[in-house]
Order: sequence, then C-alpha cells, then structure tokens
Amino acid sequence: MRDQTPSSRNTAPNVLVALLFLLAPMQAAEKPVSFAKDIQPILENSCLKCHGAAIQLSKFDLRTRESAMKGGEKGPAIVPGKPEESKLYRLVAGLEKPAMPMDGKLTPAQVAAFKQWITDGAKWEGSVVAESKDAASQLAALEELKITDEMRKYWAFQKPARPSVPANGERNPVDAFLLKALTERGLKPSPQADRRTLVRRAYLDLTGLPPTPAEVLEFVNDKSLRSWENLIDRLLASPSYGERWGRHWLDVARYADSNGYEHDFNRPNAWRYRDYVIRSFNKDTPYNVFLQEQIAGDEMDWVTEDSLIATGFLRSYAKVGFREADNPQYRFEYLDDMIATVGRGVIGLTVQCARCHNHKFDPIAQKDYYKMQAALYGYVEVDHPLTSPEEAAAYSNAVEEVEAKLRPLKADVKEIEQQYRAILLPEKYKKFPANILEAINTPEEKRTPGQVLLANQIIRTVNVTPAEIERIMKPEDLVRKKRINAEIAAIEKMRPAPIPVAMGVTDGDFRFTPDGPGDEPAPGKGIKRQTGGSFLFKGPGRYEPQPNYFLYRGDLESRGSKMQPGFVTVATYGNPPVELPPSHGRTSGRRRALAEWLGSPENPLTARVFVNRIWHHHFGRGIVSTLDNFGKMGELPTHPELLDWLATEFMNRGWSVKQIHRLLMTSNAYKQSSQTAAGENLAKDPDNKYLWRFRIQRLEAEIVRDAVLAVSGGLNRTMGGPAVFPKIQSEVLASMKLGIWEVEQDGPKVWRRSVYVYRKRGLPFPMFEVFDLPDQNVSCGRRNVSTVPTQALTLLNNEFVLRQAKLFADRVVEAAGTDRAKQIDLAYELALARGPNAEERALAESFLSKQPLADFTHVLVNLNEFLYMR
Repeated sequence: MRDQTPSSRNTAPNVLVALLFLLAPMQAAEKPVSFAKDIQPILENSCLKCHGAAIQLSKFDLRTRESAMKGGEKGPAIVPGKPEESKLYRLVAGLEKPAMPMDGKLTPAQVAAFKQWITDGAKWEGSVVAESKDAASQLAALEELKITDEMRKYWAFQKPARPSVPANGERNPVDAFLLKALTERGLKPSPQADRRTLVRRAYLDLTGLPPTPAEVLEFVNDKSLRSWENLIDRLLASPSYGERWGRHWLDVARYADSNGYEHDFNRPNAWRYRDYVIRSFNKDTPYNVFLQEQIAGDEMDWVTEDSLIATGFLRSYAKVGFREADNPQYRFEYLDDMIATVGRGVIGLTVQCARCHNHKFDPIAQKDYYKMQAALYGYVEVDHPLTSPEEAAAYSNAVEEVEAKLRPLKADVKEIEQQYRAILLPEKYKKFPANILEAINTPEEKRTPGQVLLANQIIRTVNVTPAEIERIMKPEDLVRKKRINAEIAAIEKMRPAPIPVAMGVTDGDFRFTPDGPGDEPAPGKGIKRQTGGSFLFKGPGRYEPQPNYFLYRGDLESRGSKMQPGFVTVATYGNPPVELPPSHGRTSGRRRALAEWLGSPENPLTARVFVNRIWHHHFGRGIVSTLDNFGKMGELPTHPELLDWLATEFMNRGWSVKQIHRLLMTSNAYKQSSQTAAGENLAKDPDNKYLWRFRIQRLEAEIVRDAVLAVSGGLNRTMGGPAVFPKIQSEVLASMKLGIWEVEQDGPKVWRRSVYVYRKRGLPFPMFEVFDLPDQNVSCGRRNVSTVPTQALTLLNNEFVLRQAKLFADRVVEAAGTDRAKQIDLAYELALARGPNAEERALAESFLSKQPLADFTHVLVNLNEFLYMR
C-alpha cells in the first residue's frame, strides 16, 4: 500500500518547484545578451577606471572591441564563442587570480551575462565604450581616501589616555587592573606558585636557561623581603638576557644569515646585526632609540658603529641572489617587505595591504603606502666600514687597483668562453616550453614585460660551468685561458685583507650601470658604484632623493602623482616633519623622520604594540592576542585600560624595556600557580583570557636546544661573532642546492646558544623546524605552537640529544658518585629545579636497576615538565 502521509503527498509539488527554480537561471541565460544593455554598463562602472582612457593596467584597454580582443601583456582576453578560454571571463568569474574587478565582485547574473555574451560571439555594438568620468577625475578618485574623525574613533587610532589605577588594595598597578577585570566576571586569582617553580620560571623567561641547583637554593633560602625583586634584577643584568630577548626581536626583524630564494647566497656580515640586537637589549637601549638606529642609524646626529650596524634591520629582507639591475622590479618587493615589517612589527598594522588599493578593512589609504615608500625609497644596500675613514679609503683604493688589473683579463676569459657558451646554452634551453624559448630568442628590446620576466628567470638560473666549456674548447683556446687564469690568480694574491664591515643601508642613487669595463659614476652626480649595482652619494652639495610615484593598482607601468614622504594618516597627530636632513648632507633625512614619528609619544600605536609583545612573552598571550594586527581584523584587547596604562608608563619611564619587565614580573599575576584546580573559573573563562592562573608555555625551538645543553654541562657560553653550524644529517644536507652550510664536528665549538646557529632560509635547522621555527622570510611576532609526533621522535632519536644525555649522565656521576639516590636527586634538580616525589623516586630506582644512567637522563629531557615553562 502506498504511503499517504501529508509529507509524501506534498513531495511532487515541492520537487516541481525546485526544478523550476533551478531551470530559471538556465532559461534566462539562454536569452540573447545585449552588449549595450548588459555588458557595456559593467565595463563603464567596474572596468574602465583601470583599463580605460586614464590608465591601462597590464596594457589592457577595454574601450574598443579591437583592443579588448587584442588583450594586454598577458595575451588575448576574449576568444569569441569560447568563454572558458577567454581570460576576461575567467578573471571576472574568479577562475583565475587576481579575480576582477579588484574593488569588488560581479554578481552571478553579471558573470553569467559575460559568459553568454562571449558564447554568442562577443558582439560589440558601437566602436567605443563611453567613460562616465573624465580621466583626471578617475585618477584623482583612485588616489584619494578622506580620513574622517569617525575613522579615528577606533580604539587603536586614539592616543593612549592614562587611566586611573583601580583602588582595590593591590600594590602593583598591573594587579589592580587585572583584579578589577576578574572581579567583574566572578573570577578568582590563583595562589602563588612555590619558590622552586618561580625561580625556574624566571630563569627560563629572562635568560632562556634553566637554573643550576646552586642558583635554585640561593633563591629558596633567601628569606629577605626583596628576594624576588633581587632575583629579577640579577637576571636582567645577565648577558644571557640579551641572547634570550634579542631572539624575540630577531623574529620580528626576519633576521637570517642567507638571502633565501633559489640561490640562497651567504650573508657573511649579517651576524653583526644579530649581535647589535643582543647588545641593545643588554644595555637597555630605550626602545624609541632602538627603532631610530635601525631605521635611520646612518642619519642620526650621533652616528656610531652600532647605529650603522643597526641599519641591517631594513636590509634583512629575503633577496633574489643577483643585482637589482637584473630585475629592477624586485626593488619594489624589497620596499614592500620593509613597509610590511615596519607596519606589522612596529605599529601593528598591515600597511602592505594598501599597496594596490585602499586597505579593505582599516582606514589606510593607498596613498599612505606610497608616502611610507617615499620615506624609504632612496635606500641603497651598502657595507658600512667599521674602521677609520682613512683606513677604509686606503682599503677601497687598494681593492680598486686590483680590480683595474683584473678587468681586462676577466674580459679576455669571457670573450674566449663566449663562443662556447653560445653552443652549449641553446642545448640547455631546449628542455623548456615553447613560450620560454620564444622569450629567450626575442631580441631584448622587443620583449614584452612578460617575456622579460621569463627570459631573465631562465637566463639567470641556467648556467654553463667552466668545466663544461673546457670539454669542448679548442686546445689553443684552452692554453690561452689557463695562462690568463694564472695571471688572475697571481693578481688576486695582491688583494688586501678585508676590513670589518656591517651589512646595512644608506641613501643613494640606485640607477644602475652594467658591471665590467667602462663602468663610471653617473656624470655630474658625484657618486661611486658599490657592490651589487648600488650607488652612494659622494659628491659636493646635499643629496637629492630620487622621486617615487603613486602606482595605480600597484602596477609599475601605471604611475600617478609624484609622492612626498609621509606616514599612516589615521595614526598621525599634528604635523610631524617628513624630512630631517642630517648635517653631513649625504642622506635625505626621510628615514630619520619616519623613525621620529614611530618613536613619538604622539604615535598611538608604537608603545602599545611593544608593551603588548612583552606581555605576550611573559604571560603566553598578548592583551591583544594578534600581536601584529591592531586593526579591525585583529582581536580587541582583553584589558584596554591596562594596555593604555602600560603604554603611557613605558613612555614615561624613558621607553625602558627592563623597567617593564620588572613591573610585570613583580606582579602577583606573574607569580600565580599554573597548576591550580580550575573550578568555576574554567567554566567562566575557559581560555584564561583574564589571567586567573599562569599560562603554561612550551619552550621555543632554540630554548629547547639551549636547555638540553645547559643541563648536560656542554653549553659553550661564548657570546657574539660569526654563526656556528651544528651537525646536520648527511641526507638532509644533500638536499641543499645552493648557499652554504659548513660541515663542522659536533662538539663544544658548535654547542653555543642557539641564537648563534646559522639561519639559512633555504635549509632551516631541522631540530628548530620541528619545534615550530617560524618562516624566516617574513616578520613574525607570535610563533605557532604545535604538538606533533616528530617532536617526540626528535628528542628520542636525535644524535645530538643522545650525546647530550650521555654528557648529562657523566655530569651527574662526577658530582654524585655512584650513590643511586644522590644521582636521582641531582638529575631531577638539574633538569626540573626540584627533587623527585616518592612515586617518581620509586620509578627512577626501578628504571635504573635495568637501564644505564644515560637512558634515565635521556628520559628527563623528554619530559613535558622539562619542555614547558610552568
């Protein structure tokens, strides 16, 4: 019998309605599409502002059928009758990136109309699409974004106002603000942690090293009222403090010892910047001065070796391994990286998102991006001599004498080899697709921009080695080449020993000339070519910065107005100077003005962002959890009044980082236990946003390695200098294509603190990578924390860890002898800053009755308690 329930009786009509609904768009799409009614309005309203009379991005003009069919730099845009093969349709449909139009999507009906119009043959009524605005108005509209008072009302763009400290009996203002928030939410703070937990927490937090048993006992037995404060002061005075907290800043600065990208060339002097950062934290350099040195250290009134080294901050971007002259467009990528790093790292804004259009979420105009670019635009890469001017000049002259003798000889070798390169290279190029071969074979002056990119990429990376050339070389040419190379080798012996230099930046003329014979300074400019194709200003008079321009949609070929330096408008109060030329006249002073704006009390963001970073590293979560984004897509502060109070306190205390450490670490909140029973607190605040107990924090990759070295007794405490290269497994090392990783024996030379381990962008140190080393190519404010099996496998099987466990065991035997109980006590004290409880002691004794001591110490460095700050 058929089911006659009401629901089943209604099924047929429902299905019919659904089918009619689904068929309606198909029927509508089959109707003829009118160009004038359906397509032309879309072009006028959404497309012509970027592909019309004013500008044609990618050299694509949509005003006529002829130009639309022709397309732009990326080829034909419309294939009549074949929408799926038409680039125009694929872009507006979002099938290719970037989806168009850039400032908003078309509706599904509009996309369907485009598809049907192309299917029907892309008929075009009339020859030209009229534009609704004149070109000048369109351009002005693209460049302008009025920043209103309403936009400034967002909390992060308001200058921090110092609130009154809540009067609730707490001595430390930090506790007063926290207790107020806890009370309002019905939460109760946790009791204080025991003294052994506190001393280990403080050591790991400030120095990144566990305390020795003697250091633990010194604190535990100190009954004075200021014992905790004295411990904090002692740790802040330790050289290890700078190594620990400097590492945090190096993440922000995207520091590495190699260039990255396919060649990953070594940066032999990058380590000087790393050491500068460590020194700065140890000296407690005021944070605003620290910023000034890194952004404009060569422009200050008090230029020092450290301030020149500091400019390595701007130059720490990942870089393609050849001269900028080979691909000038990369310069804009490096500038974009600088803006992103300063934006996210210093003021907590994603300014780089305004490169091609006004920021989608925050009131950051595209013009603000190019004003900041103007402040940095004059930079050139330079190796600052760290000697007297006389010694530097003598060295430069001696090198030039050697180079002058080498140039004609190298030109002769190049000439001999060229005929053989011409034979070998075409054979190597044959493996590439037809479009790449076409780009390579097209004369340079006739290549499209797309072909230039393709050709340069291949020509730069495909090489013929001298050995390959010599295999096909005529005997007489080979003899001649060897004779010239012998002359070159003899002259090279005359090259003077290098002087110490710092990898940094300054202002200069970055127009390029080719390397080789005939290189001369640009006429009348008084400039001298430096390494890498960059120029420094050397002549009389004042340096004149080169112009940069507003780029419509970020396109290098679509220049708008000439830009003057400036800052993020919504975060700028008053009328700060945009140029502060130094007295020596060799630079523009634009970077100095940028640094002054960043470090000004009038800037609403800088102090907030940095105290929030300090808070994050101490408490495991920032007051604003999105450390690099204080904009509208970031998280709101959990304690806005406390954040503003800390920001104003930071500035009032002379931007002293160490004073903020003392303030936070002497709070009751910092001394809370992490092991308290949660009770009602957990239900009310499961994420512990309001800090009702201390957050357990996993040690970072470098600190895991440092802690293992510290407890084994193998740690080499030598500070500073060139990087070290800990042993890497041969199969991992074999994956390295270019760049360097020196093979050194595993031993004390490489058992230095992990901040000194070589940072190779193309081959991250495996032990660091498994413990969440961040991407070394971009600024990082907060590291990811994962728990994955490879971490446990590394600690169980890694050759380095096994050797350190053996050294740990040897250290225990040396101090405790053969007494099993003393061995267990000392091993626990060294690894965990406490003795074992009864259950742990029984387990340890049982384990050691069957296994060697080295296995026991290996177990200890695998414990969660060893890997976490509690």
